[in-house]
Amino acid sequence: MPEPAADDDGHVLEFRLPDLGEGLADGDLVSWAVAVGDTVELNQTIAEVETAKAVVALPSPFSGVVVELLAQPGDTVPVGAPLIRVRNDLEVSAPPTAEPRTNVLVGYGPEAESTSRRTKATPSMAASTPSTHRAAATPAARKLAKELGIDLWFVAGSGPEGAVTVDDVRSAVPVTQPRTPARLGDVVPAPSNGHVTDGDGLIEPTAREERTPIAGIRKRTAAAMQASSRTIPQASTFVTVDCTASMELLDHLRTTKSFEGLTLTPLALVAKATLAAIAEYPGINTAWDEQNQEIVTKHYVNLGIAVASDRGLMVPNLKEAQSLSLRELCREIGWAADTARSGNATPNDLRGGTFTLTNVGVFGVDSGVPLVNPGEAAILCLGSIRKRPWVFRDELAVRWVTTLGLSFDHRMVDGELGARFLATTAGFLEDPLTLLSRI
Repeated sequence: MPEPAADDDGHVLEFRLPDLGEGLADGDLVSWAVAVGDTVELNQTIAEVETAKAVVALPSPFSGVVVELLAQPGDTVPVGAPLIRVRNDLEVSAPPTAEPRTNVLVGYGPEAESTSRRTKATPSMAASTPSTHRAAATPAARKLAKELGIDLWFVAGSGPEGAVTVDDVRSAVPVTQPRTPARLGDVVPAPSNGHVTDGDGLIEPTAREERTPIAGIRKRTAAAMQASSRTIPQASTFVTVDCTASMELLDHLRTTKSFEGLTLTPLALVAKATLAAIAEYPGINTAWDEQNQEIVTKHYVNLGIAVASDRGLMVPNLKEAQSLSLRELCREIGWAADTARSGNATPNDLRGGTFTLTNVGVFGVDSGVPLVNPGEAAILCLGSIRKRPWVFRDELAVRWVTTLGLSFDHRMVDGELGARFLATTAGFLEDPLTLLSRI
């Protein structure tokens, strides 16, 4: 529980953004559920904060009357920064100091004490309040940033525990730092291309452009994908599959009582085939432990399902998916997709994935080269399933055909393992009766 801070008369309590868990150093304030002058009760929801994992409702740790809101919707608030002040006429007792604090993920119970993390200030805060902590960075990165005049607080780190590296500094864009607006009366030259610039020659938004702030899920997804492309040596392989037998099996199962009321999609059968292939090739379900220089093979599968939502790409995962039947997979995939799109996915739903499936076929795309999620070894991409001319039993026929693509971390998965795994998955889809003992 965050410790309240009282003012001189001991009755105004300050609620600070609590530790949101999973190494998250900040959150984006989505909305307030209260206003100045409102009376709040203990555990009443006062605001919603969006993190890399989910939208989290913040309950008030005390009751009273709201006297001040210290952040605005859209602000990025570091963990520990003040959010709201509430007047409580009851006597405030000092929090105990003997017992160690336990970091709590709001709404989801206590978590283990996390390691130290880098807290990144927002531009508005940095402009008004000097930081009392230094941004984590390598000595070389700190030297280069000083030479280039770049504030490290505005550089996303890709090094260990979020430390800023030399490459991060080199790729940083200095214009993301706060700028002094043009003074009244300054002459702003009109560029020949029709865009509007300020006194520094920087392009400002016009009616011809729309700018969307990068925040929440989109911001964290961008950082994760950037880290993936920088730190993971990736390779990809593809196979084109005649999945006519699978489509016929799905048509039959939809008419049975077992799947009544469920939306049975090809993705569910692909998931089942993938899990069966992982059982044969567990080396595809691994993680890279950089600190200990070890490959960690996981004998359980938390199967991530990539979902496109209004908030951006989300990947809820099905815990212990290797034990799920086809019927259970069908139900769980539908639930995961609905939960992600509605914004109700919890941090637990989104963390701990070991292998990911992404379905670009729903957008009419034949294939793709997805990036491996950090912490995993591979990701399987399902393309669109179309009727195409195909040589079947030495004769030209119209068959249901799709393309599967596998991207993998070449540190853990070599070309042979990746090819064998993909071929085995394709084989299950070409002859789904071989999956009967596993369905």
